[in-house]
Amino acid sequence: MTEPVIAAPAGRSWDTAPSPALVVDGDGNVRDLNDAARALFPEARQGLPFRHGVPSWLSDADGLVRGETGGRSWTASRVPHDGVVTWWLTDETEAEAARDLLRQERQRVAFLTDASAALLSSLNVERCIEVAARLAAEHLAGAAVVLAPPVQGAHPAAACVRGQAVSLSRLTIEPAELPGLDEALRGFPPVPSRWLDPGAAPSWVLPAGFGPATSIVVTPLPGHGVPAGALILLRTGDQAAFTEQEEVFARLFAARAGAAISAARMFAHQASTTETLMRELLPPRLEQLGGVEFAGRYRPAQDEDRIGGDFYDVHSAVDTGGRESLAVLGDVCGKGLDAAVLTGKIRTTLRALLPIAEDHHRLLSLLNASLLSQDGSRFATLALASSRREGDGVSVRLTCAGHPPPLVVRSDGAVEEVDTGGSLIGVLPSIRTRSAEILLAPGESCLLYTDGIVEARGGPLGDEMFGEDRLIAALAECAGVTAEAVAERVHMLAAQWIGRRSHDDMAVLVITAPPAPLRPATP
Repeated sequence: MTEPVIAAPAGRSWDTAPSPALVVDGDGNVRDLNDAARALFPEARQGLPFRHGVPSWLSDADGLVRGETGGRSWTASRVPHDGVVTWWLTDETEAEAARDLLRQERQRVAFLTDASAALLSSLNVERCIEVAARLAAEHLAGAAVVLAPPVQGAHPAAACVRGQAVSLSRLTIEPAELPGLDEALRGFPPVPSRWLDPGAAPSWVLPAGFGPATSIVVTPLPGHGVPAGALILLRTGDQAAFTEQEEVFARLFAARAGAAISAARMFAHQASTTETLMRELLPPRLEQLGGVEFAGRYRPAQDEDRIGGDFYDVHSAVDTGGRESLAVLGDVCGKGLDAAVLTGKIRTTLRALLPIAEDHHRLLSLLNASLLSQDGSRFATLALASSRREGDGVSVRLTCAGHPPPLVVRSDGAVEEVDTGGSLIGVLPSIRTRSAEILLAPGESCLLYTDGIVEARGGPLGDEMFGEDRLIAALAECAGVTAEAVAERVHMLAAQWIGRRSHDDMAVLVITAPPAPLRPATP
């Protein structure tokens, strides 16, 4: 019995359908195909095997499949019915192109995000230039050169070939040798790469081992108000020339690199300026002057800061124009930078008043007038100590103005409070002071301290003040030791007491009479 023939789809709609379609019978032969399929597969014929005239990706498929033919992308769907299979093909070229474009854009956005994070991970200019060159070589070109604006006549530069280490250098060059570079360094828009002749590029542009360039892009690195340099991208013969879209993407990367380099340069400039100013605000390094030992310790209220409202200075007898050296310990109201600025003003004023250092009251009165002549809202407490050698010991004349009285530790461990006092500096038009003079025997010390020491809160319960009693007990253990040892001991105990808790500025200044030298025994 003859098997009935199943009719293929008929009618004008089948033949003129815009999507190619082929009907394949159970023996794998083409039963029918429409006009679009004939145009796409000109070798396919009715009655011939399906494999004849169609690509293998379609003939071997058993379900939904994607492939390319005729220079376009297709999706083929298998629809079985009545013992035959109809393959319908859908043109996915534009959709695939859109998906590729979307995929590329996502990759580029991800790269720019990662690049921004890498570039901003360091505020070191050299490091930023190095990272920019490496990322550009790996993702944008075969090689890259990053040029920063000149410093003392030479351009800091980073060059990188893909897959190799970055090379840092300083280039003394003439930017006009490479067309577009001079303009890029000045922040002008880039010259299209098709206008640049790679063969005319100077030798310094080509990193070692890269070979001749066949395509070059030069683009500025925009900074914060001023250009941050220029980016040079290079490709060699085995790479395609830069497209217009790639040049646009290179400029997007350059904008991020320029912002990071500019931020790093601004930070470096500010850090240098801050360091210069800081040197004038930080407590000085103390040592022995005129046969008297001096030592100090300082801790700001904010541990991340280096400066604050407590300070100390020691001026030699040569500076004061007399026989005595002058030690100053002060505490201005406030914390942080604002307090440090006032500290700097007071220290500068005191330095100018050194010629009258022997007259403590007059010196403090003039300083008081100076603070009152400003805004009148800032004040300070001070302790002055004029020291000189007296035989084997040290004579110390002390005057406090609103400051805690100094403490003296004797050779037997006894601790005495010096009877000196006075009013705050910078509050009233006139001040009162009361001076006292003490004599330190060899090995004895005088401690000047700010209230941040005794008012430091901590201990087992976390809110108990360190207090004068603990300070006196600590000093009693320091009989006969050096000024450095006394300062370190007091500072260490106060730091242990507060632990990680907040605290005020703390400072100590120690004046010690050195131990008497050993004398040879009398025969």
